[in-house]
Parts: sequence; C-alpha cells; structure tokens
Amino acid sequence: MFQETPVYDRLVAERGDIPVQVRGEADRIRRDLAQVLPRPTTSQPGASQNVFEPKQFPAAR
Repeated sequence: MFQETPVYDRLVAERGDIPVQVRGEADRIRRDLAQVLPRPTTSQPGASQNVFEPKQFPAAR
C-alpha cells in the first residue's frame, strides 16, 4: 500500500500498523455482532441478506 514512504515505515515501526489492527478489530466486532443480531426474516427488493453488507439497489432502467 505505502511503498517507499520512510515516514510511514518509521511510524509503523514505532506505533505498529494501526490500519491492520483496526481492520482486525472491525472483523472481530462484525463476527461478534453477527452472532447476536437477528437475521432479516422478510425478503424485500434491495434488502441485504447480511446486515453488514451494503444494500443492493435495483438497476436503473
């Protein structure tokens, strides 16, 4: 992602790779919430089957 960026490399060395840590926590929270949130029971056009995925809107005609 960040190639040849000494400032970013130095920050990662000092503080850790924060974007990777945040993505890991977000994935963990998403898995935890998927276990406790109910799944949708109705199938509506454009409704997402997974509460964590963006809704799909009907294609323009």
